[in-house]
Amino acid sequence: MSIETRDSLQDWIALSLVAGVGRRTAAVMIERFGGPRACFEATTAELERHGVKRDCTEALRNGDQQQRAEAELEGLEKLGGSVITFSDPRYPKLLREIYDPPIVLYCLGDMSRAAGHPAVAIVGSRRCSTYGKSASEMLSRELARRGVTIISGLARGIDSAAHRGALDGGGTTIAVMGTGLDAVYPKENRKLADHIAARGALVTEFPLSTPPLSQNFPFRNRVISGMALGVMIVEGAERSGSLITARMAYEQGREVFAVPGNITSSKSFGPNYLIKDGAKLVQTWQDVVEEFPTEHKSRILALEKSETPGDQPLLEEAVLSDSERKVLSLIKTDQSIHIDQLIHTTKLNSSDLMGALLKLEMLDKIRQLPGKSFVRKL
Repeated sequence: MSIETRDSLQDWIALSLVAGVGRRTAAVMIERFGGPRACFEATTAELERHGVKRDCTEALRNGDQQQRAEAELEGLEKLGGSVITFSDPRYPKLLREIYDPPIVLYCLGDMSRAAGHPAVAIVGSRRCSTYGKSASEMLSRELARRGVTIISGLARGIDSAAHRGALDGGGTTIAVMGTGLDAVYPKENRKLADHIAARGALVTEFPLSTPPLSQNFPFRNRVISGMALGVMIVEGAERSGSLITARMAYEQGREVFAVPGNITSSKSFGPNYLIKDGAKLVQTWQDVVEEFPTEHKSRILALEKSETPGDQPLLEEAVLSDSERKVLSLIKTDQSIHIDQLIHTTKLNSSDLMGALLKLEMLDKIRQLPGKSFVRKL
């Protein structure tokens, strides 16, 4: 499960479970005493001399945390998960740098592989528009194809689209959860979570069985931004969680990116406000990579230039029939169109229209939405 011994892992988990000992306090205690075990063995006088409050010292003397930690390890083993402590080489390098890094991360998947590439976080509205979902999928897919790990929060809407885009691009993605590893939220993302664990990692600082409590998600958001080189906001209302994540990114010294949106849409307030405030406007994957540190940017752009430009888009257009091109021209990226409207406008019979739509889906040019509506892929 880890390079550390089981007893050592249990001590790390137990310290993270002590009531009244926050993330920052735990990190400071470990630095001053030399490790979790030393924190438990320190006298009350030593603890108080280092600024630990009396209620915390009493909690450290309580053996309940060790029992809970042992049960946590057993549960993780059954789940196939692992523990990554602050001293573990697998602990994300950038996350170490934030003010209050979690001393323990619970992981399902291959964290070393997922965190071994430059990473960008993509977050946004749960109730996103078709445009926002398409933009999130397209940008995450294109970045993932170029070796960039996509980090998000497994929420509905933009987060789910970002994870799916990364998987579609053949890349890796990390889902930072505000629950325990065994409490996937929302429940309809269970299958997506399984795909992420197989191709990347599920990560949380919360123990097993932790439910989706609202107070946990700001803590999750700081991990999302803390693990990434930058945070991209696709959609978000005026008081959305994505704006909180952007603020955390600024505080952590990360780049902030934003995808511009319709000025009349409340969902676009967040990214448009951030752009006005100095965030980098994003239209393509290049806009993101340009802000990477030189070693990452140079490598990605050099690989891009070394690839011979292909004629695939032209070939795909050449194989489209007149009716297929006509159907494609009517399907937009920012607004879905129902099949009945396509029949009425194109004057095609149902059989020919269904054939055209199937061909366009196979070429990855359009996507079918629930209710027999279609939208064009970016």
